[in-house]
Amino acid sequence: MTLQTLIAEPWADYGLVDCGHGRKLERYGRFRFIRPEPQALWAPASADWRADGEFVPGADEDGGGRWQFATPVPREGWPLSWHEARFTAQTTPFRHLGFFPDMAPIWGWMRGQLGDAPAPSCLNLFGYTGVGTLALAARGAQMVHVDASKKSVEAARGNAALSGLADAPVRWIVDDATKFVAREVRRGRRYDGILLDPPKYGRGPEGEVWKLEEGLPGLIADCRRLLDRESRFLFLTVYAVRMSALALEELLRQALGDLGGVVEAGELAVREEARGLLLPTAIWARWSRGAEG
Repeated sequence: MTLQTLIAEPWADYGLVDCGHGRKLERYGRFRFIRPEPQALWAPASADWRADGEFVPGADEDGGGRWQFATPVPREGWPLSWHEARFTAQTTPFRHLGFFPDMAPIWGWMRGQLGDAPAPSCLNLFGYTGVGTLALAARGAQMVHVDASKKSVEAARGNAALSGLADAPVRWIVDDATKFVAREVRRGRRYDGILLDPPKYGRGPEGEVWKLEEGLPGLIADCRRLLDRESRFLFLTVYAVRMSALALEELLRQALGDLGGVVEAGELAVREEARGLLLPTAIWARWSRGAEG
C-alpha cells in the first residue's frame, strides 16, 4: 500500500497565498481571507497578511467563531469559476467560503475516468453547493446530487444556472444520503461513478443522525451495490477525523475488491503560492476501473 498525495494547484480564482502559525491566507477571486489552520505548524513566509476578512474562532472546542472584515465584502457572495463550472463564493458561519478548493484535483480525476463514455450516470452524495456535480455535468454526465440541506441544494441549483447548466440532466435531491442510497439499491439502480464527501457528524432533513465511524462502512457497502463491472469510479474523502487513509483503503478494498480495478488512498493537499509547500487538508480513498489519472 503506497499512499499518494493529490495536490490542488493555484488557479485564476483561487490560491493559498501563505500559511503558518496556525492560520492560512487565501485568495478567492478579488478578495483575500485569513482562516484558522491547525495543520500549518510552521512559520509563514511573509509578515504581510493584509486581507479583506478574517474568521476568528470561538473559545469553545465545538468550533464557532465569527468573521471580521477590513473591507466591504459582498454578503450575498461573488462569482468564481473552475473550468466550465461557475459558482458563488460566500463567507459562511462555518468558516469556509461555500466550496472546497482542495477538491479540484478530484474533479479533474473524475472527469478523466469518465473519458468518452456516452451519457454516464454519476451520484454525488453530500453534494453541498454542487461544484463537483457541475464539473461532471459539464462533461455530459447525468447527475444525481444529494444533500440533506435544502439551502445547500438551492445554492447548487443557483450555481448550475451561473454555469449555464440549468437545463443539464441533474436530479437535485434533498434527502438523507444513507436512506437515499438504500432506496436506490432496492430500485436496482446502477451508476458509472460515485463521489462521497461525508461529514464527521451531521443530521438529515428529518433529524437523522450521521456519525462517520458508525455509518461509513454500511454506506460504502450500499454504494458497492450501485456499481457493476462497467462502472468507472468511487471516490471517498474524509475531513477532520482521527482516521487513517490506510483504513479507508482497506474499507474500499474489502467492499469493492470483487469488481477488479484499482483501489488507492492518500491525502489531499493545497500547494502554497509563497513557497510551494503542501498544506494537508483531508484523507481519501478511491476505486477505479483502471489506473488512469
